[in-house]
Formats: sequence, structure tokens, C-alpha cells
Amino acid sequence: MKKILITGSSGFIGSNILTDLIDNNIIYLTNRKKNYRTDNKKIKIINFKNHKELNNKLKNIEVNTVIHCATHYVKKHKCEDIPKMVLANIEFGNVLLENLKSMKVKKFINFSTVWQNYDGTKNSPYNLYSASKNAFEKIIDFYKKNHKEIKFYNIFVSDTYGKNDKRNKLVNFLNKNYFKNKSIKIISKNLYINLLNVKDIAAAINIILYKKIESGSYNLTNNNNFKILNILNKIKKNKKTKLKIKWLSKKKINEKIYKFKKLPNWKPKFSSFNKLIEFILRQS
Repeated sequence: MKKILITGSSGFIGSNILTDLIDNNIIYLTNRKKNYRTDNKKIKIINFKNHKELNNKLKNIEVNTVIHCATHYVKKHKCEDIPKMVLANIEFGNVLLENLKSMKVKKFINFSTVWQNYDGTKNSPYNLYSASKNAFEKIIDFYKKNHKEIKFYNIFVSDTYGKNDKRNKLVNFLNKNYFKNKSIKIISKNLYINLLNVKDIAAAINIILYKKIESGSYNLTNNNNFKILNILNKIKKNKKTKLKIKWLSKKKINEKIYKFKKLPNWKPKFSSFNKLIEFILRQS
């Protein structure tokens, strides 16, 4: 049984990792929004109002691993978004890094986005959000040099889907609109998208936790991009209803993903084309 600190446990990826790990581990969760309590003896809540308070509380705990999922995502930022992005994407993680030694951490897992290397070009952020994630990785490099005893992992993910996903994502729209017979706008008939079931991400985290994996950057992405038209054609074979699609263009959109090394002993088992279709056609 390990002691693990998870940030961003209220988010989609973080909550699924928590669910996957809770039975066999002691989990510490950071919570900024309000004082939260739980009767689950395996969950320890670290409530904090600001990063000074968080820093003081982290000095009093010991964990084997930090899984850093917390982030503040904005696709197209405005000036007023900048403080929140800096606070969540850089400063918060930096407080964690500053306390790695006192917490006796052995592994630090940081979630990144393929948008940091947009269209297959390394260190070419798509937007300010991904630029802030790049900046945090540079900070990780500093601590990596000064903590040779700790293993650091940057995990790059693309689009994800799975149960209990409340985000405004394409897979969720297709599911809801399929059963409600509503129309949906899609940017292009020639859109290709890389989709990974969050179950495969949880499986990868277990590999990092329990196997001897070298420090480094790893992609957690599907083997192939799915063409949206193929997905829709497969859905249409189900005769319960018809999807109403409004195509906004015919432009080919098939972004390249920068290839980091593969995570040893991992491959997507829950994210095949057919499993994706089954997920979309499920009753909510």
C-alpha cells in the first residue's frame, strides 16, 4: 500500500485516477475551494486557502508519489485569465516541487498536453495555456537536477473520454445528441482526432507506480487518429435515430503528435474504434 498525493482530483482525469487507486492505497487530496471532509479512512484531505498555507501543510505529510493533475484550462485566453493560469499551472505545482524532499517523494508524475508540441513540433505551444504548461516543465527540470533520487515523469495526453465526463467534449456531444435527436456542428468532415479512454490513463499510472520506469516524457495517446466521418457512419448503422450534422468545412484537420518514447508495458486496451462506438451509443 502506497501513500499518494493527487492534485486536481475533482477533474475528469484526476477523479478517475482516484477511483482506480483508492482501494489499495492511502490517498492525499488537495482542496482549495472549501473545507471538505470524508468518512473514507483511506482519503486524507489537505484543505488550504492559499499557497502559503499549502506549503506549511505539505511539510507535515509523507507520500511515495505525487500525481499532479490540477490545471486551469483556457483555449483562447483573455487578459483576466492570466493570473488564474499562472496560479494553477505554474505556482501551485512549484509549491509541490519545493516540498518533494520533506515529503520524501520518490516519484513525481506531471500531466501535460500534446498542445505543448503543436502539430508535431517540439516546444511549439498552441496557446497560452500550453505555453504555461511548458514553462512549468522547465521548472521541473530545475528540481530534477537537484533531486537525483526522485524520478520525474511528464505524461502527454490528447483528447480523452470516459464515464462521468462532464466536459463539453465531442464524444459527449455525440452521445447526448444521438439519443435526443439534436443537431450538432462539427468543424470539418475531414477532422481526425486522437481519443483515449481514461481507463487506459489509469492503467498507465499503475505501471509507473509499480514498475521500474525511467524518468522522462511519455505520450499516452491512441495508436491512430480516428476520422470523425468514419465514427458517424458507424453510428448511423444503428437505426434507432439519425444524427443531424452540420459540417462547417471540408478542410483536412489531422494534427501530428510529437513522438516521445513509449511507456514500457503499456498499450491502449479500452480505446479501440469499436469500443469508442460502444461508448458513444451507451445509454447515459
